[in-house]
Order: sequence, then structure tokens, then C-alpha cells
Amino acid sequence: MMSISSFPCFWRGALLAAAIFSSAIAFGENTEQTIFNPNFCTLTVTANGDLMAPPLMRLGTDDIIDISFDEISEDYRYLRYRLIHCNADWQPSRLLESEYLPRFNEGEISDYAFSSNTFVHFVNYHLALPQEGMEPLVSGNYLLQVYDENEPDETLLQVRFGVSDNRVAVGGHSSGRTDKGFNTEWQQLDVRLDPTGMTIQNPYQDLTVCVTQNQRPASRRSIRTPQRVQGEEIIYEHNPDLIFPAGNEYRRFETVRISDPGMHVDSIRFGGTNYHVWLQPDEWRAGRQYHYDSTQRGRFLVRESNSTDSDLGADYVTVHFSLEAPEVTDGDLYLEGMLSGHSLSERWKMKYDHNSGLYSLQVPLKQGSYNYQYVVAPRTPVATPDGIDRRKAVASPIEGDYYETVNEYLVEVYYHPPGARADELVGYGVIVSRP
Repeated sequence: MMSISSFPCFWRGALLAAAIFSSAIAFGENTEQTIFNPNFCTLTVTANGDLMAPPLMRLGTDDIIDISFDEISEDYRYLRYRLIHCNADWQPSRLLESEYLPRFNEGEISDYAFSSNTFVHFVNYHLALPQEGMEPLVSGNYLLQVYDENEPDETLLQVRFGVSDNRVAVGGHSSGRTDKGFNTEWQQLDVRLDPTGMTIQNPYQDLTVCVTQNQRPASRRSIRTPQRVQGEEIIYEHNPDLIFPAGNEYRRFETVRISDPGMHVDSIRFGGTNYHVWLQPDEWRAGRQYHYDSTQRGRFLVRESNSTDSDLGADYVTVHFSLEAPEVTDGDLYLEGMLSGHSLSERWKMKYDHNSGLYSLQVPLKQGSYNYQYVVAPRTPVATPDGIDRRKAVASPIEGDYYETVNEYLVEVYYHPPGARADELVGYGVIVSRP
């Protein structure tokens, strides 16, 4: 067999470029933000140290994406990462790595530390982007894959973040006055774009607007066509895809202190190898009166009250959840929020006890302040070519829908120039509904 070194120089370069492109396609088959190795946990992605900001950075600025995660282990690994440029639908674009990165696509995760005074031993890793040599050159969606340097083909976890060139300003608002009813269980958005920073030849074909409620991937909607263009303004309104179930405020609990029960905690006991926390039983909320609460809209914050560095001093405690509700016969019940990575895996599936009439689940979680809700998903997974479980989970049957709920809508604007091989992220904004 002829080796690549035997080809003329021009063809060697072409073959290497093709290999780089094809490898990115292979890596990008599953592009969900997820943890593949069960020893890894507590994955967080923040922008500029702001818990409430979406995981987006502006091209050509000092913005930072900070990624943190733990491995339950006594020793550290030599971890590396790669970046894959993706289109608006989070499928890999057709760009070569050399077109979106200045150097070879391999970064090092060298910032790690061991847990301190915890019953459960772990290693905490941090990665701040951009790193030298791994600075994204173009806007768009980026998938970051983490792997052990000795096993580069085995992805341990992967993270989504975006890079925007902010050529389009995004505005709009949310209202309970919807095309489906007035102040009922829905919220409707209208979105307005100001593209004065760029020239868009055909906004009816070249733009895609994606809207996500409370950073839940399953809620993401893509709108291809605006209702109208009015002067310089591009307007999206009275669109069925901009009407969302209003949902309910997230439930909350805190485990920042082991010495005494925190918010929504019933009792705390040591259970052999670590502490166990029993939450107060939750109630079915659908069909009941709405009550406002100020939440983190599904997020969590790692925190231990006596530690100077909670990332290292917060321990893993086993949290016991319970829900008083009749059994759901046409689906399965899951715990949902950023604590679960919005996953419908068995780890987050609630178990029903006919004798007690309770759903229950126990999972180890790092000490902190958490938001969560209960969602129902069909029992049969939806088969897809990439092997990802595409079932749509809904919170409405358990949590209810109330137009007064405070929700956060991330609006991302993508531009695909004629003849281009990738979508550009040209602007984003956050619309928060008001009660």
C-alpha cells in the first residue's frame, strides 16, 4: 500500500485537509452537551463568571468561557480537548479546522486541584477559553470534546458554547397575550433584529433565529422566515413557533451546610461513606394556584458555607427526592434541570412506590443551591440515526403552566451567506418574561 508520504506535496496537503474534515464529522455525530464517562460530574459552563449569562462569547473581545467539572478519583488525568465548529442545528459545519483555529486542534487542560476535607475524593478541573492557539477565528457554534491524552478516540464529556460577532442587535419581549389565548398557560415572543452592522441580501432565506427557553435543549425552536422587514428592522411575530408553554417556577433546595438543614431540606444524616440529605416531599403543582418565586431558572451553584474554595471544599452528598403524585401511566417521570444535564437517562428516572404513593430518587450531588423540576417523557425512546434519545420531555403534567412564570428566552441569530460552508452566529439576546 502506498503511504501518504509517497504522494506529491500538493496531494499530501489535500489528503491531510480531507482527513481533518472527515474526523470532525465523525466526532460530531452526537453533539449534545453530555457526560459519557460516569466518573465525571458537576459540569458547569459560564461566561465571564456570570452564572446567569448564556454560554456565549463575543468574537474579538476579552470574553471568557469557563468550564468546570469533577472526576470522582484519587488521582488526576492528563486531559486534552478539541473543538468542532457547528451550524445552527449543532451539526458539524463543513469548515476545515485550519479555517476556524489558528493551530493544530488540540488543547491542554492543565488547571486541576484535589478536593479538600471531603468524604468523597475528587479532582476538579477548570478550563478558561480562549487559550493560546485555541482561539476561535470565526463565529458560530462550538462543540468542545474532552478526552484522556492516552485515549483520544474516547470522549469523556462534551460541552456546547457559542461565539458571536455581534453584527446584529436583538430585541423583543414576551407576553401572556398570545395567539392561543389571553393570560392562560402560554407565553408568546416577538423578536426584532437590527442588522445595521452588516448587509443581508435576503433575510427571508439567509437567516435562522433559534429560541431556547431556560437553556433546555428540548425547548429549542428554529424560525427560518421573518414575518416582515420594516425599514432596517427584521420582525418575527405571530409565529406559532414563538409560542411556548409557560411552565412554572423551578423548585429549589440548598445543601450549603451539613451542620443544619437548608432550604427545603427535611433531615441530614451520615450514611457510612458520605452524608445523606432528605428533601421535604414535593407536591403535584398542575392545576393549583400560581406562586411567584425568585429562582435561577434551572441552574445550580456549587457552594459550601465554611469553605474558601467551594469547588474543592464542597462535598458530594446523596440527595433523596420524593414526589407525592399518582402514578403516570403513559410515560416516565424524570428529575430535570442543569443538575441532570437535561438528560433522560436511567440515573435521573424517578421510581414509583405503590404502597407509599410516592415517586422517589436518590442521586449524589455536590453541595450547593439547586433548581429542579419534574418532567414526563414517553416510555419508548425515539430511534434516530445518531443513536441519541430524542424523546421530548414536558413539565406541564406535573408542574402546570402559568402565564405569570418568569422564563428566560435565549435568542440566537445565524447567517448563512450564499455559497458559504458554515452558519455564522451574528447576534444574540436574552428576553426575560415578567409576571
